[in-house]
Amino acid sequence: RMVLLACGPYTTSDSMAYDPLADLVEVIARDRPDVCVLFGPFLDAKHEQVENGQLLGSFAEVFKLCLKTIIEGTRSAGSQLVFVPSLRDVHHDYVYPQPPFLYPELLKDDKPRVHFVSDPCTLDVD
Repeated sequence: RMVLLACGPYTTSDSMAYDPLADLVEVIARDRPDVCVLFGPFLDAKHEQVENGQLLGSFAEVFKLCLKTIIEGTRSAGSQLVFVPSLRDVHHDYVYPQPPFLYPELLKDDKPRVHFVSDPCTLDVD
């Protein structure tokens, strides 16, 4: 089994373009790991553009676009995706332990391979 672990933020410090995220999605599509555990922050509260209110959409909209990019971009790889929140995820609950992300827009076909877990959590792979 191949397990890939990645930790956010998935942007560079000077841009909200999510270029590092695009690179990660390419690696997942190419290497086709069985499981990808993706730790937040996905929308970093400490990012300069977040702190200065320079986003083009709401926190929730930017986060949903980030998830959509990951889920759709890895669909052909068939990898199991596990999303773990961070206390620095600006759109999410600032409590510890953190509940899993909510993403009601998840398509039925993606539900078997996309998992939202709490922080902390215990994962049993295979």
